[in-house]
Amino acid sequence: MARLYLVLLLLCVLGGVGYGAYSYYTSTQQRIQTLSENNAKLEVAIEKSEASINLLQSEASKNAQLNNQLQTQLQKAEEYGDNLRKKLRRLDLIGDALKNAANLEGRMNSATAKLWREIMAETGSDDGGKRPLPNWLQSNSGTKTENSDADTKSNSTDSDTTKTN
Repeated sequence: MARLYLVLLLLCVLGGVGYGAYSYYTSTQQRIQTLSENNAKLEVAIEKSEASINLLQSEASKNAQLNNQLQTQLQKAEEYGDNLRKKLRRLDLIGDALKNAANLEGRMNSATAKLWREIMAETGSDDGGKRPLPNWLQSNSGTKTENSDADTKSNSTDSDTTKTN
């Protein structure tokens, strides 16, 4: 009888060890499956972050290049503004206006007309800035009196035929 108890005890111990091994195996397999899924998600996340980093780096270099171009253009504009300020300091507009108002008016109208055509050409005018100027910007012959606007036909700022009342 003792042998029977001993065999039953041995079977119980072996059954317990077998059940423990089985549950350890199944829980390990579940952990492996979960870790594999997490690893796949992490790989996708790493690929996305690397793509984002590459995009940010390319955008940063592009922005740096554009910033350099803007800085160069700003320096040119500042030089142009300094040049204009120097020219204006050299001019005696009040003295010129008192001496020969018609000549000054003609020069101012000519410079304004040139600027007007350049603006029209640079802003995409179909005719490339060759469109006739508005009435108020027509160059004069220098024969007007002090009031140069006395015979202006239209106060429109556009050269089209539309007139305002």
